[in-house]
Amino acid sequence: MNEHAPRHHRPNRPRAGRRGVAAAVTAAAAAAVAATLVPAPASAAPRPDAVQQRLDALVKEDGVPAALATVKGRDGRSRTYTAGVGDLATGSRVPVDGQVRIASNTKTFTAVVVLQLVAEGKVGLDTSVDAYLPGLVRGEGIDGRNITVRQLLQQTSGLPDYVDHERVLSAPERYYEPRELLDAALAKRARSAPGAQWAYSNTNYLLAGLIIQKVTGRPLGEEITKRVIDRIGLRHTYFPVPGDTTIHEAHPRSYQRAADGSTRDFTSLDPSWGWAAGAMVSTNTDLTRFFGALLGGRLLPAAQLAQMRTTVPAETLGPGARYGLGLVSRPLSCGGVAWGHGGAIPGTYTAGGATDDGRAVNFAVTTLPSDDTGAHVGQAVDDALCH
Repeated sequence: MNEHAPRHHRPNRPRAGRRGVAAAVTAAAAAAVAATLVPAPASAAPRPDAVQQRLDALVKEDGVPAALATVKGRDGRSRTYTAGVGDLATGSRVPVDGQVRIASNTKTFTAVVVLQLVAEGKVGLDTSVDAYLPGLVRGEGIDGRNITVRQLLQQTSGLPDYVDHERVLSAPERYYEPRELLDAALAKRARSAPGAQWAYSNTNYLLAGLIIQKVTGRPLGEEITKRVIDRIGLRHTYFPVPGDTTIHEAHPRSYQRAADGSTRDFTSLDPSWGWAAGAMVSTNTDLTRFFGALLGGRLLPAAQLAQMRTTVPAETLGPGARYGLGLVSRPLSCGGVAWGHGGAIPGTYTAGGATDDGRAVNFAVTTLPSDDTGAHVGQAVDDALCH
């Protein structure tokens, strides 16, 4: 499930160690162009370009074990970057374009499937949740008859979050059924009346996933694979099956620093607690391809893409941030906006996005960062796009 990122870039933030790594599936930042190499005198070593310098700084100054990035320009050409080490124990190299847990970026995949079902006339954005999951959503101040599908996707339902950060950190390989997670949410009081305000909650996407399964009669992971992953050829992206705690292809290991200064390895983790809100695994390059295909109209008809890009203020994600239907827009320093999401999960943080003119970028670091480090990742995203 996704998490709050540092102030500018992450919904659902796990706090460091058992007191605070947060586990939630979360949000992020921008898009980018390939950087231009700066010529150096023949006698001098080549100077790293701006993206590489940013990654090197994240490792040397912010202390992240590894940092990875992919930058795609208007011409469609991509460049990949790495810095740091892929394994603290062995000092091995960071795999180029290695797989990582993408946490709350999963929400955008889930939203795309819901909107495809809307286009097919099988789901109504302004239809109540109760129409698809009758009697299921009830609690203190909570009634699924008063919550719409649109409010789930836009995070305006008022539903409380189900994530128990301490529980996830204490048993990262435990498997959770979606209904168990929903019961945890419904045991809490509503945050607000439906439609009254924007507030990030993984419970919204848990319910979106359950609606997909109810309407299609198929597991959520199969629908995301058929309708999104296979459709646009994301060869290194997958939705883990129940009980899968591994990362399938070459990947850096993921770490989290505890309050006592020790480092814990979170590479092996059951992402079932993230499910429709944050379970997926991908690469930076596949994520840039996904957001580019989405903005380019390859996944949704124009009417549904326009709905997805209709936003409300989401200032807790950073100055000027706005939330659509599983899609975040953020202003760029050079003008315009970048569309994406981002995510944070114990051991991994991702941020990136795409622009309407074809630029895209995604960054990943192998630890859940502090607010300052998260802001530095966000600056790196903006720089990659604007400079």
